[in-house]
Formats: sequence, C-alpha cells, structure tokens
Amino acid sequence: MAKIVPFKAVRPTRDKVCLVTCRSYEEYVNAELAAQLDFNPLSFLHILKPAYTNQETVSFEKRYRQVHQKYEDFKNEIILVKDKKPAIYIHKIVTKTQSFTGIIAGTSVADYCNNIIKKHEDIIAFRVRLLKDYMKYSEFNTEPVLMTYPDNKTIENWIFNCTQKLADFEFSTTKKEIHYLWKIEDALEIDWLQKIFEKTNNLYIADGHHRTEALKLLSEENDDSENIAKNHILSYLISENNVKIYEFNRLIKDLNGFSKEDFVKELEKDFIIENKFQQPFQPAQKHQFGMYLDNQFYSLILRKENEVFNTALDSLDTQILYKKVLLPILAIEDLRNDERIEYLSGKQSVLEVKNKIDQGEFEIGFILFPSNIREIKALADANQIMPPKSTYIEPKFRSGLVVYEL
Repeated sequence: MAKIVPFKAVRPTRDKVCLVTCRSYEEYVNAELAAQLDFNPLSFLHILKPAYTNQETVSFEKRYRQVHQKYEDFKNEIILVKDKKPAIYIHKIVTKTQSFTGIIAGTSVADYCNNIIKKHEDIIAFRVRLLKDYMKYSEFNTEPVLMTYPDNKTIENWIFNCTQKLADFEFSTTKKEIHYLWKIEDALEIDWLQKIFEKTNNLYIADGHHRTEALKLLSEENDDSENIAKNHILSYLISENNVKIYEFNRLIKDLNGFSKEDFVKELEKDFIIENKFQQPFQPAQKHQFGMYLDNQFYSLILRKENEVFNTALDSLDTQILYKKVLLPILAIEDLRNDERIEYLSGKQSVLEVKNKIDQGEFEIGFILFPSNIREIKALADANQIMPPKSTYIEPKFRSGLVVYEL
C-alpha cells in the first residue's frame, strides 16, 4: 500500500528554467563552478553556494540559513514561482544513449518507517545529521529520492498519454540532455493515480538513502501537526525497467606486500585466471571480474566449487571481491574509509582504469559486472545491505527544477 501525494512545487519560470537548473554541486570541477557563479546570475548554484563556502569559519546553521535567504531572494525576484494548486509531475530526461521518464510526487515517511519503502544501502550517521539540519534550516528540498516501482502497464500507458501533450518545460543542458516536465493537477486524475500506487506493495530506493533517512529524522522532530510536508519525501518514481545501473570499479594503491607472482597465486585459489595481455577486458557476466596489473588485463572467473551462496548478499559480485580478495589478500577491511582504495564509475571507459594505474598512483584495478535491479530488490527484501560503492544509478536529477518546500 504505497502512498503518493501531490504538492505545490516551486519552479523556475518557463523563460528561465534552462538558466536556473543545475547539476548536483559536487559534480562541478572548480573551473566550471567558478564560471557558472561568475557568469550565470540565475543559476540555482547561487542558492546552494553558501552551504559549501567558509566551512571552517561559519557554523552549519548560519550557512544553511543563508541558503534559505538566497532561496527567498530568488522567489522575490520571480525567478522561482510556487504553483497555485497541488500537482504531480512527470519528468522525462533524454540523454545521448537513452531516455528516462518518471513521476515526481511526495512519498510517505511512515511508509519508509514501516518498510513499505525499502532500502539496500548503508548510511553514515554524521552525513544524515548534516542533511537533516540542511533541510531544517534551508526549509526546502530540491533533490528527489530516486525510487523504483514494479513495471506497470497501466501507469506506463498513462504516462505515454500525458507526455503526448505540450510539456510545461522543455530545455537542453550543456551535457546534451533534453529535459521535459508536465504538470498534472486535475484532482480526479491524481486520485486515480494514487489508487494505482495503493495497489503497489513496495517501493525501492535506488538512490538517495541518506536523504530519506534525514527526512525521517526531520519528520520525527516535527512539532507542528499541521506541517504535513515534513512527513513526506520528495521522490522521483520510475519503473524498475527504466533505471540504468552501472558498476563501481576498484583501484588499489598497493599489493599489500605481495609480489605480482605471489598475488596471482593467491587469486588462483578462488579464481580461474586468463591473461588478456594488452586487450582491454570488461566482464560479460556475473562472477567474472576484470583485473589490470603490471600493464596487462586479466579475466578472473570464480571457481564453480566456490559458488556456494547462502544469501543474496553472498552472491553479489562486490561482496565476492571483498570476501575473496580485498579483505583476505589486500587487507582492506573498511571499504568506505581505507585510503588505499578508490572507486571509478562504470560510466567511464575501462581504459580510464588502465590510465590511472599506468600513471603510477595505483598498482592494481578490478573491473566489475554491473548489478541488476533483481539483486537490489532481493537484498532490500532480505533487509541486507550492499557493500559501499556497489552501484552508480541513473537518472540523476537537476537541482532547481522542482523544489519541495518544508
């Protein structure tokens, strides 16, 4: 019984939307960020900026209140305008390689607490507290939690019919993406869609675990019984067959004292190893891994006698690599904090793994086969947690396109 609710979004005016919306603050390199802030006075980055500056001299609360003030300035200047009626929104993102279409709505914090909305990633308590305080003092959220729902032909047909109409927004980005937004504010239509989702047993968090947990804490602190907004989560709901899941490849700085020959001998206890020499290698199936070491690529296939899995977590490639290689051989226990390991999104070419190792900063790299939505759901259903940096999931949402006021 998943619940969704409409809300009165704050959005850029139609003529300014392509100038206002921006990628997540952390995605910009310094030069690009400086250019946006210097030459685009309408960028939503100007609102986000106080949260990331003077971090050692200004308290978190003061920075977050500055975010709120800059946000109010954008509203006063009619750069951002609040919709007059509660609505649900359809958002379509077209990239160079594929298309994503989902529904923007509020989902229930209570559903998250009751495990109707399920998670598969661990969280860092300190980061959750910072996010909670950020939203508490800024009083808005503009980064939806990406959630999947089971494939549903009725919803798919409804979305198709809605998107045949002229979009409220249509704009392109410097990343050569095209974004569309449709507003659905007819009460009968919203009520119909809510009833459809009430027949859905579970929603699954694909991306945004920290933000969801932060909103749960904010809801628990809510002492205003009339503030319904704090009991809901800004969400981008997308069919599970419409998400794109990439792997995170592993880069390691040393062999933990092993010579190359002895390291390979250790690997042979659990893997069938094939030298691919200079031919770049990408795994083609589960339980197969790529490795780049000493200017050569290798294929590693888990030996059949080791394919004994008691849980969904045990069969996960990232867990296999951790249990068979990273922990026992390379002595990397803490995947999140060990300075000897770094991660590279599978969106980047496997040659980027080679380049980083050839430059000398790392000694070895492991290339993984991406997880799929079935594995994520199996983990969530079993209340198990993926190892850190197991998945990089698209689509990614732009800040400032739809703002949910708290």
